[in-house]
Amino acid sequence: MTPRSPSVNEELRRRSRERILEATAELVARDGYEATTLGDIAERAGVARGLVSYYFPGKRQLLQAAVHRMMHLRLAGALEREPRTEDGAERLARAIDAILGLAVERPTLMRTHMAVILQDDGFVQCEEQRRLAELLRDTVERFGSPDVGRDYPLLRALLMGAVVAVLLPGAPMPMARLRAELFHRYGLAWESGVPPDGGPPDGMP
Repeated sequence: MTPRSPSVNEELRRRSRERILEATAELVARDGYEATTLGDIAERAGVARGLVSYYFPGKRQLLQAAVHRMMHLRLAGALEREPRTEDGAERLARAIDAILGLAVERPTLMRTHMAVILQDDGFVQCEEQRRLAELLRDTVERFGSPDVGRDYPLLRALLMGAVVAVLLPGAPMPMARLRAELFHRYGLAWESGVPPDGGPPDGMP
């Protein structure tokens, strides 16, 4: 049997890693974080249990990578969807709508993610997080920021705060109100991005 080339091996590793991340997102969303085991994830992904541990040192790191991948894919799709645009304001509107949309559509997964990163061990840097950060930084730059190093962390913090507000048990904020506040802050037209039905909330432009 002819040995596989390095490029083929790399592609197989990439596909295995992606299946693990997809399985993690699906199972945590369905069964919850505590009930989902690494064995469950391996079985769902169709890989050996040891391969999960080879790529990820623990379930917390795996969950963060899975959610960051989901956010990156959603954001990339929103920014590049038709009609394609290079307009910085429209791209920022799409970015805000993409992240807020995930909080509404995948509440269990996003709530679990926020709870995990607020624990003592905190935020984990990973390949998926870096890809997400690059897209958000590029969005801030195209929007015309004179200081991306200052404005990117602020946008990230505002989006995280809005996600928490949407997901807050017992006292959630309406997504449309949070969207309107963010759009007002950045001077974005309500019609940009993917506006929700019903128009802007009362009292908002």
